[in-house]
Amino acid sequence: MTTQVWLARASATPHRAQQWWVLTLRMITPAVQSGEVLTSILAPAAFTASFYIPLKTIMTFTGTGFSSYAQFMMPLVILQAAAFTAVSAAFRAATDAVAGLNRRFGSMPIGALVPAGARLCGNVFRLVIALAAALICGHIIGFRFYLGTTRTIEFLLFSILIGMALILAADVIGTVSRSPETTAQALVLPPLIFGMLSTGLAPASQFPSWVQPFVRNQPVSQWASALRALAGDRWPHGDPNLSLMTPPLVWTIAILVVCLGFSIRLGKGRR
Repeated sequence: MTTQVWLARASATPHRAQQWWVLTLRMITPAVQSGEVLTSILAPAAFTASFYIPLKTIMTFTGTGFSSYAQFMMPLVILQAAAFTAVSAAFRAATDAVAGLNRRFGSMPIGALVPAGARLCGNVFRLVIALAAALICGHIIGFRFYLGTTRTIEFLLFSILIGMALILAADVIGTVSRSPETTAQALVLPPLIFGMLSTGLAPASQFPSWVQPFVRNQPVSQWASALRALAGDRWPHGDPNLSLMTPPLVWTIAILVVCLGFSIRLGKGRR
């Protein structure tokens, strides 16, 4: 369906919920019809294979403190899948901006935050698919949930919350940059750098001493530690407590609040 038809439908529906639904379908329907959602399935499979296959033997020998390397590593696959979805979100936001859709929305009776909210929901749809694919891949290599239904639900909800924070940040960056190619290229490196220099693949003690404070305290490491605690292990590691969960929650909420503020300003600025 063409952009003009989507715009006509959005402007013809006065209720914010209807506008949101029409614009969300604009994000989801073409992705399903074109098979684009397959990338949300293949990317976690590629992350799992590229991390697990070359590092399993080495990390099993050096030790991670967990019963299996799959149990230790899988949170990083979850985070990389979320980051991959965020890069795609930035590309789509920049594409809308450079195509002039934001200016067109500003001239129509559409709520200021409806376009950004629709993009967020469309990207969360892809995020859920990516997380499901990552968990299936993790199950194949031996990742399991050991702390019961409640902790498993908390693991899933926290994974989605992290993904939403990354998606919202990427959406703001893409909207401001207005350059799809440059935005996508610029956002590929940060997930790789933060992922490699984190406790996602190896404990902080295995890094050089001068970089350990950064490795231990940066957001990817904090998120990975929280997800490991929520998933549990065959070996006792203790339940996730307030002191362990506070830093990753603070990182997540801070990103959400700051980027939501920018998103609101951008939404109002197009009018």
